[in-house]
Amino acid sequence: MTNTRTVILTGVGRRRGIAASIALGLADDGWNLVLPVLPAYDAQLGIGGGADEIEAIAAAATSRGAAVRAIEADLADPAAVVAILEAADALGEPAALVLSHSIDIESSILTTTVENWDRHFAVNARAAWLLVKGIAERLPETPTTQVRARVIALTSDHAAHNLPYGASKGALDRTVLAAAVELGGRGLRANVVNPGPIDTGWMDDEVRAELTARTPTGRLGTPQDTTDLVRFLLSDAGGWITGQRLYSSGGFHTSE
Repeated sequence: MTNTRTVILTGVGRRRGIAASIALGLADDGWNLVLPVLPAYDAQLGIGGGADEIEAIAAAATSRGAAVRAIEADLADPAAVVAILEAADALGEPAALVLSHSIDIESSILTTTVENWDRHFAVNARAAWLLVKGIAERLPETPTTQVRARVIALTSDHAAHNLPYGASKGALDRTVLAAAVELGGRGLRANVVNPGPIDTGWMDDEVRAELTARTPTGRLGTPQDTTDLVRFLLSDAGGWITGQRLYSSGGFHTSE
């Protein structure tokens, strides 16, 4: 079976990541994939990732029927967004955008630099706005009650001692929720998903135990948990859900 719909999925960089799981799930659901990637950033985190893993993820999605285009893109550069949208157009008009990327360099009120603040907002918020805008500009202006395109963004409640990350995620949330209101009449559905803490390689035993103890359901979330919700929101059955900030965290947020 040949996939017929195109999704732009950001954040694919390592096998253990949430975006990698989403990529394979969407390939199974009939989506072609445009993957903006930045191997140098993934490699510097020291928890896996890089060009070889990106290639393996793309190959796995291809084996499931998807046409895949990985495009190296620094999302801090607005010109990169133009290239991403052009790559999506080459596969077919993009019908979905899943924002699973972020830059996350921890700093607090007193230690955050202007450079660090600006880069977080450029990558986590401005690039998201430009991609949403690009999707919206491809929608017909005629009003409709049908679903023409969907946007999903992954977010976080983390802010204290991680100020630019948390603040930029807040801006991301507002951007996506604004899209649900402003563009709903043109067929856009837009939602934000908070997956809570998921061990994609960054946790040590102490952190893992602490966060598990704070999760009422007794285990940490997995990339597959987030993938299940994203797949539902992009399915026909999820088309009536829009303008929501959804928790998919096993109840973690209720313990804070």
